Amino acid sequence: MQPDKVTKRIKDKALELLEQSPKGLRYSELHAKISAFDPSFNANTVNGSIWNLDAIFPDKVYKPSKGLFRLLKYKPADVEANEPAPVSVVATKVKEEDFYKPFADWLTNEIEDVTVAIPLGRNKFKDKWGTPDVVGKRESRRSDIIKGTTEIVSAEIKTDTVQLITAFGQACAYKIFSNKVYLVVPIKSSEEDLDRLDSLCQIFGIGLVTFDATKPASPDFRIMMRAARHEPDLFYTNKYMALIEKELFS
Repeated sequence: MQPDKVTKRIKDKALELLEQSPKGLRYSELHAKISAFDPSFNANTVNGSIWNLDAIFPDKVYKPSKGLFRLLKYKPADVEANEPAPVSVVATKVKEEDFYKPFADWLTNEIEDVTVAIPLGRNKFKDKWGTPDVVGKRESRRSDIIKGTTEIVSAEIKTDTVQLITAFGQACAYKIFSNKVYLVVPIKSSEEDLDRLDSLCQIFGIGLVTFDATKPASPDFRIMMRAARHEPDLFYTNKYMALIEKELFS
């Protein structure tokens, strides 16, 4: 079969599959479904035919988020008005504070970004800029041949998927006194929200971690992106660390 006819068949099939999927299909899903439809299709030919489907058919296909294709006919006229309000994924008996200690332990023992970490939260810093849910420090050990300076690591944890924008803003505020900052959000957050947070966290150097917000005993913390180290304003570092000196430095 002529190459142009093959690519036309692939594109036609892609549009057919998207017609059957109002929520859209991710690139990998679309590729797999087309390959399953006709195993004779070359994988590279499929890729070359669908990777920019939104550009080929701008009047039919759009991308609501990275790697996700959806027909324009399924695009809400007003996202806020037409999409149902996000629902919290947290069970009624589970509190956000239940995840502070598990994350502090994970930060210390699993990824070893700190040597000591403590649950904090509430309003320990007593100002409008907020208080991190977990704060840790990384110091050189006696056995280390090369000694480094003390680093402060902060984390903002959110169990409620409707508070992700607020959580990101709080995480940004912690960079003024922290060398590294992590934003910890439910794995059941929408793909579009996670995609946007992933991009924002890359821009601002904030680490992004997902977890099961229904299981404090086994949260299954997973890194989407590690926090980038930067130099905070030491005036604010000293100001806030003085408030938790006994808990974190004694």
